[in-house]
Amino acid sequence: MAMEPVTMESSLHNTPEGGVYLFSEGARHLYVGRSKLKLNKRLRGHIRKSAKDSPLAFKLAREATGQTVTSYSGDYTREKLLSDPVFFKAYQDAKERIRRMNIRWVQEHEPTKQALLEIYVSVVLEAPYNDFDTH
Repeated sequence: MAMEPVTMESSLHNTPEGGVYLFSEGARHLYVGRSKLKLNKRLRGHIRKSAKDSPLAFKLAREATGQTVTSYSGDYTREKLLSDPVFFKAYQDAKERIRRMNIRWVQEHEPTKQALLEIYVSVVLEAPYNDFDTH
């Protein structure tokens, strides 16, 4: 939390390789993620038009469209939802919302420490879009 927040429009050139990141809107902390890659690549993956791997955008789109059922088969798979024009628009709108969010991060290379830090920060900051449910 000591890091001054930045946005996607800010310079993301000095991001570390490997770490935990936080998306916030004002004082509301929304989502904590982690990556072993250079963080600018992972952060930009949340907003790329072609990317289908933004868990935060997917959760925001589910919330916006009322599609809260999750499934690995049938009508509620990620692939099926993204093929629905209404859901896909909500997904792209969510990516634009993420583009404007504040971002903070901390470098951590070790995978176990990354995982624990992600969980800890999510719980302490009460990030509503993190869940650690098993599949």
